Amino acid sequence: MNTTMTRGAADAAQGSFDSATRQPWPSRPSGSRPPGPRGRWLGLSLLADMKRDYLGFAEQRHRLYGDVCNMRLFQERAYDLFSPDMVREALVDHADALVRWERGVEVFAQAFGSSVLTTEGPLWQRQRRMLMPAFTPKRVAGYAGLMREAAATALERALPAGVAEDEVGMDALFSRVAMDVILRTLFGRQLEGEAEAAIHATRVMGETAMREMFFPVTLPDWLPLPAKAAKRQALRTLRGLVHGHIQRRRVQGGQEDEGDDLLARLLALRDEETGESLSGQELFDQCMVSFQAGHETAATALLWWSRLLAAHPAAAAKAREEVDAVLAGRDPGAQDAMALPYVTATLKEAMRLYPPIAALMTRRTLREITVGGWTIPPGTLLYVTPWVLQRDRRWWPQPNEFRPERFLPGAPEVPRGAYIPFGVGPRVCLGQHFAMLEMSIVAAMLLRRYELEVPEGAPEPEPVLNVTLRPKDGVTLRLRRRAM
Repeated sequence: MNTTMTRGAADAAQGSFDSATRQPWPSRPSGSRPPGPRGRWLGLSLLADMKRDYLGFAEQRHRLYGDVCNMRLFQERAYDLFSPDMVREALVDHADALVRWERGVEVFAQAFGSSVLTTEGPLWQRQRRMLMPAFTPKRVAGYAGLMREAAATALERALPAGVAEDEVGMDALFSRVAMDVILRTLFGRQLEGEAEAAIHATRVMGETAMREMFFPVTLPDWLPLPAKAAKRQALRTLRGLVHGHIQRRRVQGGQEDEGDDLLARLLALRDEETGESLSGQELFDQCMVSFQAGHETAATALLWWSRLLAAHPAAAAKAREEVDAVLAGRDPGAQDAMALPYVTATLKEAMRLYPPIAALMTRRTLREITVGGWTIPPGTLLYVTPWVLQRDRRWWPQPNEFRPERFLPGAPEVPRGAYIPFGVGPRVCLGQHFAMLEMSIVAAMLLRRYELEVPEGAPEPEPVLNVTLRPKDGVTLRLRRRAM
């Protein structure tokens, strides 16, 4: 495996640096552009290829054109960045020259409003600054008990009482676990029937967002079309759920910002520079994005993890042995996550192979920047695709194999930017500590209770990109009770 010198030392010595050659980027002729595909009809044929198979087409572009590729897509000029160093050079070094792709923001803002996911500039900086204290590792550790309660309830329901083993739909199981976790940690409780309705609504919104992003405008939601009716109902469900919990908190006795849940902490937040709290609309929008992102990404990551572990019994046995040795018959707490390095490595390797956000990290340049020696003009779209970066054989030997030891202490280093399941740069996911703690607790509790097995004759799951990356036909596994 290739290794790289410390980035800071490289930058200090020679500026931009290519991990593949361990040399400075070559100089490019003024005005030159990288190679790339030439589509028909002003690039509309390329858009059709992207819509048909986004990840497969990205892999093809990397294979044919290398670490940087340029395309003309109708009125847009777009550059793919497939090098870890180019990704960091763009998203870290030139972060102040980039904004999120407007069409993506427009689509997501329909559900998430003016939240930290969609805003830019001073407003985004203010929101990010205010929210960060609620998502520090120390704060997140306080949610471990709620996570454990949610996981215990869902896992005990996975098999009916008295049933030793059976085939279980893991999509429904992990969706229920993750939804219960986010309802408890965000609002302190859930109401009867909320979880099932919210799971369906979040799935509809993900599929809708992916479909709408490939069109330049969104048709009015009031149109009498089946897809529009489903979207309207999903939005009503999610907005009603969040509004209802906020309103109940507003009218309850005592201080509304008292409690251990995330809503209480959002209500208690104050801007360290101005002393202001989140506005009512900001509070609602941040709850919406925490609700959707906190559920869907964790459920998706755990789904792929369970399928991979079931298909690799030696890795599963090693993970179970670690859980048994560390936990000694009890369920995990926040302090146990660091003591389960192999379980953590299996989760990270699952997210390498199947990153929940496998693509769509798109930015637009506000001014001319230089990346990898190429001069990129203002107004250019930059595509970053974790699916390609995290399966590049230069950094990951046997890249399509499940090898958790890649993430154990002492494993060979990879370039920063080659593994970005939570993004990179100033917009790195605020909830990454929350997600890793949740997944570690759920994974350890599942391994304590059950052995996993792929049913005989089950096909390999086919990844489908609907904002998050999910198996096309779901995942069914045979669960076998263990003595506890």
